[in-house]
Amino acid sequence: MQFDRQAGVFSHITTLPGPHGIGDLGPGARSFLDWLETANQSVWQFCPLGPTASIHDDSPYQSYSAFAGNPLMISLSDLVAEGYLTAEELEPVPDFSPHEVAYKAVREYKHDRLRIAAERFQESIGGIEINADSATSSSTDDHTATEVTITLGEAIDPTQRMPDADQTDLDATAFKSFYDRESHWLTDYALFMSLRTSYDGAWVDWPSSIRHRDPDALTAHYESLDSEVLYHLIIQFIFDQQWQSLQAAAADRDITFVGDLPIYVALDSADVWATPEIFQLTDDNEPAAVAGVPPSDGDDGQRWGNPVYDWTYLRETGYNWWLNRLDRLFNLVDITRIDHFKGFDEYYAIPVDADSPAAGEWHSVPGYDFFETVSDHIGSLPFIVEDLGFLDQALHDIREHFDFPGMRVPHYADWCREGDMYQPMHYPSKSVAYSSTHDTNTISGYYNSLPQSQRDCLHYNLGIDGSEINWSIIDAVWRSDAKIGFTTLQDVLGLDSHARFNEPGTASGNWQWRCTDSGLDTDLARRLAGLTIEHVRD
Repeated sequence: MQFDRQAGVFSHITTLPGPHGIGDLGPGARSFLDWLETANQSVWQFCPLGPTASIHDDSPYQSYSAFAGNPLMISLSDLVAEGYLTAEELEPVPDFSPHEVAYKAVREYKHDRLRIAAERFQESIGGIEINADSATSSSTDDHTATEVTITLGEAIDPTQRMPDADQTDLDATAFKSFYDRESHWLTDYALFMSLRTSYDGAWVDWPSSIRHRDPDALTAHYESLDSEVLYHLIIQFIFDQQWQSLQAAAADRDITFVGDLPIYVALDSADVWATPEIFQLTDDNEPAAVAGVPPSDGDDGQRWGNPVYDWTYLRETGYNWWLNRLDRLFNLVDITRIDHFKGFDEYYAIPVDADSPAAGEWHSVPGYDFFETVSDHIGSLPFIVEDLGFLDQALHDIREHFDFPGMRVPHYADWCREGDMYQPMHYPSKSVAYSSTHDTNTISGYYNSLPQSQRDCLHYNLGIDGSEINWSIIDAVWRSDAKIGFTTLQDVLGLDSHARFNEPGTASGNWQWRCTDSGLDTDLARRLAGLTIEHVRD
């Protein structure tokens, strides 16, 4: 896929301003779109959108599902406008900080309101009945051995529900259409989340019959947990409807969405529980090996803990699970960044009982065949690939073969080495450049941590004095030949390390930073627009 010369901002949904403790898909996101338009930005990139877990510090890269949306991103304000909540039901609003997300408090506050909205939606469409039957399925795969259908009641006039509400799109026809389109993952996800509440823990600790997806056990649990399952079905529908509304608002402003595709999924996820056959698991559905990276440049390597794929099985089944995953993703975004692209060339598997990541081994992946299959399926390959670290000829070859743009980040530059590939003046056109990313320090934080010799070389290479280092780096990225240039809100605001979004290898204190309403400053937007016009980035 050929990319135009563009500029954009990388800012996750949760970082946006809003009244309920976390950025969401409502007025704050639409205000951000207005700010991007004022700044002449045509691309918005964000982290994965899936439901997050407190045990993983609410990392968007360790989600309960590769398909579902995060309920915490649903706008309660929009639910009021749509008639599924009242303004009084939002009270009392806790004294949330506008600067950071307190996930526990947000979760407690929002989930109570979302349950009210879900119940009111059910009432508005005359009710929903779940029908689960383990005997009617024609499939021989365990994960589809129970057929689940829904029956809707008779809808009521929305004005009878709440006369003052705006006309809503959350109607029975739209819900049924969403369910029919997404049921291949949706019912498994809804039951998975219901079972996590019922058994108060990860699926690997559930009773054997449900852990191994016995069809009769699944049917029984769909029936006994039907109200909880329906809640999760409706919440995913509401997320989808609000996302479509945000997509339409972006399209009106000619703004493209860039998503993020983590190659691996969390062990405690609906994906591993529902489709264990695509992973390397033991007979008891526990990981036989886990993902990570080996030691490098003096570090000890990393043990991520995600189960690794059974690429032989995936290839034999035409990569069907991956195609479904990408279909869902590209319903939500226009382009996606592939996290840890190396994993599509070869993967590093660490035995579960190993004492160190050094005990792992690299294994080949049918990457060429996979991307050819994806291209045949979706008609293009709208990917940006994260090729930072473990750069070797094989990775270079597969990236070049499919003409994927790689990433360039000035934080990785040796400013005193001539021709360093991470210095902006050396970025190739077939690349996407970032002033910083979700995993790096901010520009100011990075600059403050540099030794004086590197600062001096940076000043010399860019012809600057460091007085406005954030704007100097953004200017250098925008000036480069990279097809797309990204900055972050933190960098536009010139914030230091306290505003860092994530520090890899740490287990707490990440994913919390938020921008305030005043942070979406019109003067800063116009300054960014000026750079964008100057460097001919549409």
